[in-house]
Amino acid sequence: MVKGRIYRVSGPLVVAEGMSGSMMYEVVEVGNERLIGEIIGIHGDKAYIQVYEDTTGLTIGEPVVSTGELLSAELGPGLISSIFDGIQRPLPAIEALVGPFVRRGVKLPALRRDVKWHFKPREGLKEGGDVSGGAIIGEVKESPLITHKIMVPPNAHGRLLWLAKEGNYTIEEPIATIEHEGRKVDIKLYQKWPVRKPRPYKAKLNPEEPLITGIR
Repeated sequence: MVKGRIYRVSGPLVVAEGMSGSMMYEVVEVGNERLIGEIIGIHGDKAYIQVYEDTTGLTIGEPVVSTGELLSAELGPGLISSIFDGIQRPLPAIEALVGPFVRRGVKLPALRRDVKWHFKPREGLKEGGDVSGGAIIGEVKESPLITHKIMVPPNAHGRLLWLAKEGNYTIEEPIATIEHEGRKVDIKLYQKWPVRKPRPYKAKLNPEEPLITGIR
């Protein structure tokens, strides 16, 4: 974690000094209200930050703290049934907390942690077998139309040590454990993925039928 301070403010662009050790596209918290920003340039010990909230009132000298994480999206059950802004803040949950206007600095997880989803393990999948990134280990039905395939993360592979039984789980509860490069890795119902990193795929399926929604 790197701690710097605001050097200059120009609209949504904030320049912070004392940021040596930070990295490109790292998420930072800007100012006393900890506004969400992303480093888009580094020159010496100065970081150029795109702030994704209103910067009115920010002053020189306020703290800037790096998080050590890239701007990421949470992918899993609850994604379809909510509404998000451009940095995946859950607008219905924010409205319930602070009203119809998004208050600066408000932070909530993108996907709800208190909802239990019905997990059904994949038939024929046995503990002790090998699994690789992208392997489907089960599914969760979020709506009559949408079924989430719960997969091994793309960067993981190994022996399946444990698989949960069919039942209801929150997205934070492990539903499987694999042995990856000598260590145990828990798999949950959701994955956190950097937004600037393309998701890998085995084959691209071209659409054959348009999705008619009736709205723009």
